[in-house]
Amino acid sequence: MVKNINKIIITIIILVIIISTLFIPVINSEGLYQTNEEKELIFYGNSNFAWPIPGYTTISSYFGKREAPTSGASTYHKGVDIPAPEGTNLIATCDGEITFTGFLGGGGYTITITNPEGLKISYCHVSPTYIVKKGDDIKQGQVIGHVGPKYVDNVPGNMYTDSTGRHTNGATTGCHLHIGFRLNNEYLNPLEYLQ
Repeated sequence: MVKNINKIIITIIILVIIISTLFIPVINSEGLYQTNEEKELIFYGNSNFAWPIPGYTTISSYFGKREAPTSGASTYHKGVDIPAPEGTNLIATCDGEITFTGFLGGGGYTITITNPEGLKISYCHVSPTYIVKKGDDIKQGQVIGHVGPKYVDNVPGNMYTDSTGRHTNGATTGCHLHIGFRLNNEYLNPLEYLQ
């Protein structure tokens, strides 16, 4: 009887260890996700581009015509919005070079990747605590930043506020990633690349 209980306890411990390794993201020294769960979440549909926020696939605002959600926001949305909590990891959709980091008007704090074909992918409303800098070469799947806060202070020229009068991270109503794709200065629907 005692032997059977010990076998059951050992089996449970082994199962807990196996299951926990499947659900805890592991990032190697290059900042790339390594678990099977994360690899499955990176690609959305039949794309060669990685989904920018593993685990968050809801889209709150699609590319194209829309009603402006806040003062200063465009009625023609030049990207897609993916809600996620502040601090959520953002990963590189493709290999490329960081060609911009800074505050970009309605986009708030922004990181831009340019891939070898000249496609520019902008991540807007990100954290102002950058972990990449202009000129960095990055790899697909590498963590390049984090979803930023709704509110930011002391940003010269930031004209964006909400109904409370507090300055926001560009034209935003809450924490999310706005991702935009441009080729030859023409905005493209990111879902044509990400699905």
